[in-house]
Amino acid sequence: QVRLVEAGGGLVQPGGSLRLSCAASGFTFSTSIMSWYRQAPGKEREWVARITIHSGSTSYADSVKGRFTITRDNAKNLVYLQMNSLKPEDTAVYYCNAAFWGWGQGTQVTVSS
Repeated sequence: QVRLVEAGGGLVQPGGSLRLSCAASGFTFSTSIMSWYRQAPGKEREWVARITIHSGSTSYADSVKGRFTITRDNAKNLVYLQMNSLKPEDTAVYYCNAAFWGWGQGTQVTVSS
């Protein structure tokens, strides 16, 4: 059974940082491209960041470039999203995605003073 479980969301002030994690199981994590997406209230889900199989390449949406960093630990089946300099417009439910395998349940990130 494929499982993706996100953690690390919460309430943070503008300018603050959060680190999201996604624990994967039920598929071969080390050969899967992993991504983070987010969905704000009333908006469509949007892609945030992607990391290739051996962490050789990462890519980011323009809106988060320079502020967010995606990494992975293939030994622990974990993917992370380090989010710095958070803005109110980063408020959303953040989802982990494994290419061809599916989605996690999401974790809420709220950026507010």
